[in-house]
Amino acid sequence: MSDEQTGNKWAWVFPGQGSQYVGMAKVLHERSAAVRQLFAQADDALGFNLSDLCFNGPEGELQQTQNAQPAILVASIAALTALKDEGKLPQQAPTYVGGHSLGEYSALVAAGSLTFVDAVRLVRERGRLMANVGQVKGESSTMLAVIGLEREQLEAISTDCGVDIANFNTPTQTVLSGLQSKIAAAGEAAKAAGAKRVIPLPVSAAFHSRLMVSMADDLALFMAEVPTQEASIPIIANVTATAITRAEEIRIELVKQTYSPVQWVRSVQYMAAAGVDNYIEVGPGKVLAGLIRATQPTANVLLSEQLLA
Repeated sequence: MSDEQTGNKWAWVFPGQGSQYVGMAKVLHERSAAVRQLFAQADDALGFNLSDLCFNGPEGELQQTQNAQPAILVASIAALTALKDEGKLPQQAPTYVGGHSLGEYSALVAAGSLTFVDAVRLVRERGRLMANVGQVKGESSTMLAVIGLEREQLEAISTDCGVDIANFNTPTQTVLSGLQSKIAAAGEAAKAAGAKRVIPLPVSAAFHSRLMVSMADDLALFMAEVPTQEASIPIIANVTATAITRAEEIRIELVKQTYSPVQWVRSVQYMAAAGVDNYIEVGPGKVLAGLIRATQPTANVLLSEQLLA
């Protein structure tokens, strides 16, 4: 494809958990030998038929954290592979790559920092460890989206209620994470503060919260056996919302990311300040397109699923 806005900068962004759906990448698998090879490699690496789970479900099994994470990564890299093979990427190389939570791993594959197979194994283990922290001392943990409050208001509520901010998704959409009882209290406090909407999220654990610190140590041990290379394209780190390339920075980022908030608003602001006006959301769904436009209203965001339709 030719650039829609020649001279402007591009970023490739990759979606996180929640973007999965039964049937994702099935059409690409049917028409591309390279995509079929990717799914075969993933099935072999994991020791079960992830391909069939992606294409045929059941939905409940696909949504399980330890399955959803590798499934989304494989579907995202399949989309990137198809875009390259079919000549549907911009002529300009991306200035940055980035991803929302899990999507950061897909971005690292795109930047050559992690091999595809290593990333598949890594996110499967990440998902398994995260799922195991679903309960703390017998109490379930969960997440809650709050719409319509300012960052400072949510920071005060999270401190008062003993929960954590998991995602700064847009200037007015923030996700809280923590124990079920404390999240319920935070939801009531948010309503009292004037939140437009308070939405419980269908998740089984408190991702990006202090409750994930224990699993982060186990993830670090697993990651120590996974080769990590310098990124060939700067990646916008979820934790710091700045560009990183060095292997050691990346390893630190991936561990801290599990219990730190995803700074998506600041990540988009960082890219915009560097001159990025064009994005491709590479992978299933269109969640990131909405989040980017809410922070950078003039952004041109293309979807891989539309480009490959």
